[in-house]
Amino acid sequence: MTGPAPEIREEAPPRQRRHTLFFLEVIRDFSPVFLDTEVDMTGVLAHRAAAARDEGRRYSTVSYVLHAAGRVLARHPDANAAVRGGPRRPRVARYPFVNGKVALDSTLEGRRVVLGAVVPRVHECGLGEIQDHLDRVRRGDPERLPEFEGIRRLHRLPWAEARKQFRQAADSLTLRPHVTGTFAVTSLGHRAVDAFHSVGGTTTTFGVGRVLDRPVVREGGVAVAPVMRLSLSFDHRVIDGAEAADVLTEVKEALEGV
Repeated sequence: MTGPAPEIREEAPPRQRRHTLFFLEVIRDFSPVFLDTEVDMTGVLAHRAAAARDEGRRYSTVSYVLHAAGRVLARHPDANAAVRGGPRRPRVARYPFVNGKVALDSTLEGRRVVLGAVVPRVHECGLGEIQDHLDRVRRGDPERLPEFEGIRRLHRLPWAEARKQFRQAADSLTLRPHVTGTFAVTSLGHRAVDAFHSVGGTTTTFGVGRVLDRPVVREGGVAVAPVMRLSLSFDHRVIDGAEAADVLTEVKEALEGV
């Protein structure tokens, strides 16, 4: 038997996701190239276990990546930069500080959303400071935390005005590092995701996959080690592949040297 066709409703996107839609519109000018590598996480996991045992501290994988990438990018000012404008009159800003943005899976007004939290001057922060910052924004109420007041304000505005204000902020090379960071880290390693590539609105974006035991070659023999896939998306308008490869390799080496 066939009954009446189910009604299909059309409605505006959820207000709580406006900032994501505006962000996706802004980054259309991004010219992405994608790299990836594998990181032996033996040292990181040993350090994490010792911290949990001796200090009662839990460090996330994202904190280690922020800590390593912040110091690497401080040595690569051309990669710690941003661009605005079209091909006729582009402008590039190189920043004397490194701010790391982290994408957070959060809930705002009952709606699951992604929020970006910026860790300022991450190149000068210790691992504990980074973890404390992430713990505060992850555990705090996004409807009250001052870091997300800008997003909440956008959600209260009419669509056209909110879109205009978001684009104005994104076009400002002075405001941008404080809103989106000078680099970004995003992780899906809490699920069965080995690797992914994301564009975080910054010249460099690191994608963090899960840590999984894999076969590795050591001293001519095969061994098993905890391995993480680490990707890097970079904006080719700002840097070229050789420097991006240097950045990714140096972050890998820093993580393996923990």
